[in-house]
Amino acid sequence: MITVGNAVISDDIVENQFVCDLEKCKGACCEEGEYGAPLEDEELEILEMIYVDIEDFLTEEGKAEIARYGKYGKDPEGEYATPVIKGKECAYAVRTEDGKLQCGIENAYKAGRTTFRKPVSCHLYPIRITKYDHYDALNYHRWHICNPACTLGQSLSVPIFKFVKDALIRKYGREWYQELSEKAESKLHKKS
Repeated sequence: MITVGNAVISDDIVENQFVCDLEKCKGACCEEGEYGAPLEDEELEILEMIYVDIEDFLTEEGKAEIARYGKYGKDPEGEYATPVIKGKECAYAVRTEDGKLQCGIENAYKAGRTTFRKPVSCHLYPIRITKYDHYDALNYHRWHICNPACTLGQSLSVPIFKFVKDALIRKYGREWYQELSEKAESKLHKKS
């Protein structure tokens, strides 16, 4: 494990490779699973504030689900998450003509309609954070739908911590990521 600030990072994040392969998975992480994307407390207010700016980027079905259940809800463990449509796809997801799922929030971000990119849990994937009283535990979430991402990551030699660099900087800051990168590179060098 690597410790940086108040975070403990699993060796799997350093030693495993990963690069999303949307051509193969079609964004299945936006519709697989039992619940929507985990949300951080500060993201709840953000979703309330930006909804008017992102609404045009959502499907009619997604907007109807959000109108029915709210912009977020709680999963059975009591954690906040995005709503899902009929127990499947995230209410904020949109399907492209070629069948890929994308984040409507991120599409609004790319169009300059909001400064909020998407929930940090989505941006960080395949890393999942478990918060404890005095530290965050960062672990690699393995999921069969991401097998193509593992294969592509291996072929390109991209460790998970590099694939999610922007998301880790967004969450913890540039200096934090620099320290992680140095420690991770040192660990990788010792293994080779």
